[in-house]
Amino acid sequence: MELALLTLAGGVLALDGTSVGQFMVSRPLVAGAVAGWIVGDPGTGLLVGALLELYLLVSFPSGGARYPEGATATVVAVASASAVPASGALPLGIAVGLVCGQLGGFTVSALRRLNDRLVPEPDGPRPERLAAAHVGAIALDGLRGALLTMLCVLGGRWAVGHAADAWPLQPSDTRGLILVGGAVSAGVLLRTLGGYRRIRMLFVVGMAVALIGARLL
Repeated sequence: MELALLTLAGGVLALDGTSVGQFMVSRPLVAGAVAGWIVGDPGTGLLVGALLELYLLVSFPSGGARYPEGATATVVAVASASAVPASGALPLGIAVGLVCGQLGGFTVSALRRLNDRLVPEPDGPRPERLAAAHVGAIALDGLRGALLTMLCVLGGRWAVGHAADAWPLQPSDTRGLILVGGAVSAGVLLRTLGGYRRIRMLFVVGMAVALIGARLL
């Protein structure tokens, strides 16, 4: 039942990325809360969602560019991180989620190419055909997201379950490693937005939030 709910969540959240609504419920923080509620571990869901939000802020879904699929990455990461109660489950779950997010980006690009073939020729098609093509493309996107989520959750839980106990770092070192990755992502975002001089106040506030987060972790 849990796998079915995670699969359904992955499909629905994938639709929010571009196909339907774009209500921002596919953002990692929201997707993490949803996945955490499904697996019965809302704390891990919010933590993973917040971390992946930081990691994926540098990916702007603009135009036809390929970018990691944050919703799939987060659902898979939460499900994988909650697989076993080991210190290595969190970093390995995040790693699995990021890999699946990249796979999601490739599947989105492949689906776009398929949608090009589904669109009727521009020679005066009937409105019913256009509507059918539109609905079909949406259905395919939901199916794509659901199938990718299911396969990645199964694979991620298996991988984390077998590797978490062999994780070599202590919990404090693990937290530091995760925060270093987030700091690198934040640095890339800072440069993208114009550098430190232009947004120094935002940088200072972000550093304060990061320090508080590190303390809470």
